[in-house]
Amino acid sequence: MREPGADACGDGVIDVVIAGAGPAGAAAAITLARHGARVVVVDPGGAPRWKPGESLAPRAGPLLRRLGALEAVAAGPHTPCLGNQSLWGAQTPGEVDFLSSPHGTGRHLDRAHFDRTLLDTARLAGARLHTGRVRSVRRAGAHWQLSLGPGGGVRARYLIDATGAGARLARQAGATVVKSDRMVALTARLPYDTSGHALPRTSLVESAPFGWWYTAPLPAGSCFVMAVTDADLVAGQALHRPDRWWRALQETTLLRPRLDRAAVAPPSGLHVVRAATSCTVPAAAAGWAAVGDAATACDPIAARGIVTALATGIAAADAVHADAAGDPTALGAYAGLVGASHDEFLRARLICYGAERRWNTPFWNRRHAEDPPPAPGAVRPEGLRIPPRGIQ
Repeated sequence: MREPGADACGDGVIDVVIAGAGPAGAAAAITLARHGARVVVVDPGGAPRWKPGESLAPRAGPLLRRLGALEAVAAGPHTPCLGNQSLWGAQTPGEVDFLSSPHGTGRHLDRAHFDRTLLDTARLAGARLHTGRVRSVRRAGAHWQLSLGPGGGVRARYLIDATGAGARLARQAGATVVKSDRMVALTARLPYDTSGHALPRTSLVESAPFGWWYTAPLPAGSCFVMAVTDADLVAGQALHRPDRWWRALQETTLLRPRLDRAAVAPPSGLHVVRAATSCTVPAAAAGWAAVGDAATACDPIAARGIVTALATGIAAADAVHADAAGDPTALGAYAGLVGASHDEFLRARLICYGAERRWNTPFWNRRHAEDPPPAPGAVRPEGLRIPPRGIQ
């Protein structure tokens, strides 16, 4: 796949520049480097941003194994996730047990450590890391001309956008980001007293009038809690205020008793995280592909963010490799798979939100306006935990 005279971040033409060093970008870098491509990952670097805790489903195991990162991830400070609980559309909790999964248990992640593990794997595979930012891209014949800041630039045969849901570079390449909502998550990390009491090993989802709650234990002996709603509804509920967020948490049925051993006072502050659903159309075209949230960003009720990041990173890298080998259909096929996966998610989301009919509030009425009520026994939130078909 390399061209004569190629030079990593020099004056020559390199094979692939990947903008973004999260799980999607790292997965693409690992896969491409093992295909023999010369890869440069461009990332701003610096102090890592605070990232909310996240649970990794068992189905991520085969993807990590393919990337050669499964053992390194297993050796990290992450803790087992034994399943998911939910209180959604019913008065009694639902539960999914991971112990019977053919891929073993899930994991409650130390996200910063997880991301570093994948990036270290990419380096070992031969990818180069360049600290900086891709400021602009321009197609010049068969190559991309990328500006990396004052006086810096690089030419590449292919570009992979792993910059997140804004898909900044894909939009510069001519794609459009189609947004479905404006959801946000108001998140906090709470201390947890484990003396004489085992930390829960399951994640938990509970619906509420304003939207829904999620909590999961973190490896460092704390717990992650988030309230999810639409951005325009935050002010009306004052959920951006730690005291009002805390008061709403006290009104929950399952979360409150689970957090009895957590903080006994409101958090000092909340992190507001984008949680909206969007899809980039197309997700790939001549010379470029989008991966992770830059390709398809899903409502967190699906709990498929990292799995999708890994799957799209691998699939896009395979498509780039096939395109370079002379298959003119590979990138278009990848874009089609991303679109089909996103459409599948949208259909499953209608069923999921349609299963909760207890709240006559703006958040829920918006989600019920598009589809009739589901049949009895409809899918609960854990039923959305499906991989993007065709991508894995």
